Amino acid sequence: MIKQTIRKKPDLLHEKQYNGVVAGIDEVGRGPWAGPVVAAAVVFHSYELPETFTRYINDSKKLLEKRRLEVYEALVSSEYCSYSLGQASVEEIDLLNIREATFLAMKRSFQGLGPHVDVALIDGNASPGLPCQTVTIIGGDQVSLTIAAASIIAKVYRDNLMGQLAADFPAYGWETNAGYGTKHHQDALRKHGVTTHHRRSFAPIRELLEAA
Repeated sequence: MIKQTIRKKPDLLHEKQYNGVVAGIDEVGRGPWAGPVVAAAVVFHSYELPETFTRYINDSKKLLEKRRLEVYEALVSSEYCSYSLGQASVEEIDLLNIREATFLAMKRSFQGLGPHVDVALIDGNASPGLPCQTVTIIGGDQVSLTIAAASIIAKVYRDNLMGQLAADFPAYGWETNAGYGTKHHQDALRKHGVTTHHRRSFAPIRELLEAA
């Protein structure tokens, strides 16, 4: 496993260092108190990409929601890339712990890719253990275009999923807080209690259950 720590605007310099098919993998949802953790894997079929990609793909957290949605739609409908999503459920998070559940989601996203992958670029400093060469990049969604694309796909997918869950549990504000422990979310937990979508292994949720 090769470790790299480099920070700059996303481009394809990392991808072009390697022969064969290169995938970028990123996750979203490690910190929330509710909902699954989601990972996405992306492969670009060509490095001659449209301006929508080269100009606007960035770390998903740095994009305004309107732009993020536009880039997401361009990515998932594009002939220039393949992508796959994987997730680990709340039950798996509680059983395994969030780190191992995140690795599981990454493995599932990797396994869902159509093309054979020779190298996987992973956001972060630890590899989930994939059957190919892996390169971990701290801040990878800020420097690698494929990792940044994966971050956008994973975030939009998970945000939409949390919005769907919010329809059944409207008190918790998941459509806006994505399951993070905001004041709104905390107030709703105290008033309405813990749902089946809450991570019972997380300290704030565990403490509420123990106090009940």
